[in-house]
Amino acid sequence: MYKLLLIRYGELGLKGKNKIKFIEKLAHNMRQMLKKIEGVKVRHTWGRLWVELADASQLDECMAIVRKIFGIYSISPVVECERTLDAMKEAAWQELQHALPEGGSFKVRTKRADKSFPMDSPEISREIGAYILTHMPENKYIPDMHNPQRYVDVEIRTEGVFVYSQVIPGAKGLPVGCSGKGMLMLSGGIDSPVAGYMAMKRGVVFEAVHFESFPFTGEQAKQKVIDLAKVLAQYKGSGIKVHMVHFTDIQKAIRMNCPEEYGITLIRRMMFRIVEKLALGRQAQVIYTGECVGQVASQTLDSMFVINNVVKIPVLRPCVGMDKEEITEIAQRIGTYEISIRPFEDCCTIFLPEYPVIHPSLRAAEEYEKALDIEALIQDCLQQSSAITVYPE
Repeated sequence: MYKLLLIRYGELGLKGKNKIKFIEKLAHNMRQMLKKIEGVKVRHTWGRLWVELADASQLDECMAIVRKIFGIYSISPVVECERTLDAMKEAAWQELQHALPEGGSFKVRTKRADKSFPMDSPEISREIGAYILTHMPENKYIPDMHNPQRYVDVEIRTEGVFVYSQVIPGAKGLPVGCSGKGMLMLSGGIDSPVAGYMAMKRGVVFEAVHFESFPFTGEQAKQKVIDLAKVLAQYKGSGIKVHMVHFTDIQKAIRMNCPEEYGITLIRRMMFRIVEKLALGRQAQVIYTGECVGQVASQTLDSMFVINNVVKIPVLRPCVGMDKEEITEIAQRIGTYEISIRPFEDCCTIFLPEYPVIHPSLRAAEEYEKALDIEALIQDCLQQSSAITVYPE
């Protein structure tokens, strides 16, 4: 039935003189993500984007993709009709039967963006409502001006007349790629993929960094991270580069030369140093992590302060104020949760001390690190590392 989608872009319309740049980026992202569906086109008119389907059978596949595109506020499958009141009446009547096949309450709403149409919006709504009432089976449809089960919307625009009854929420946010670049510290856990999703929601494109500790972590742990990146790539619409950082020797050096209770603090400081080096080499401006305050020993405020101290670029933590239940709900919704709970260890669980320090001292951490050849360890680690690009399935 539907061969046209009306796309609303919400906050992009509030960007002032830069608005057109954001909208063009959104249209570009939509074309990239929809190009695998044959014959689908994206076009832009004043205040709206449109997706034209080659065939009505493409609707479900197209909707599944469009709902994942950041920058879209809502989507409506629409029917386009002729610019006459009779055509609007018939299109609205057909739309209502499709929306409420078993009957129910309804209200007709009209938006007359094109003021050249001779009737005003309330008049049009009344005429269409009266037409529906004269054509319906007895008592099947009930007009309700205050709390209807379904609205039938009619938009009269310069480019055409459009009738719809669904307003489906989009992913919202900003188009991916309009806000700069970051580096995501991607573990195999629940939190960091959610942080990556939320970074993209604010328009940030990122490369991921995963620390592996072969032979203590194996191929299954590595595949878990690759699969997480594949899910995140669905929201980007293109590949995500994942840096696989060989971290075993650094963990061993810290274990052998530093107090056990400071192990996690010193490991995280080394990780941040490495990610900053990668970020500066890859023209990224920020580091993203999945940390939230108080969740584990390395995520107390004292720990964050001591760990952050080794880098100069900003560290953003989108999950910082959430509890585990909230993070898990997002992970389930975006499709990463079932992958994250696979029972394969990542490097952060290797050599985990029984009683890690939760209020570390910066002076103590710096003193313990004097036993390490930090630059040599980092250089050796990076030389043994690799990178792959993961694409959405």
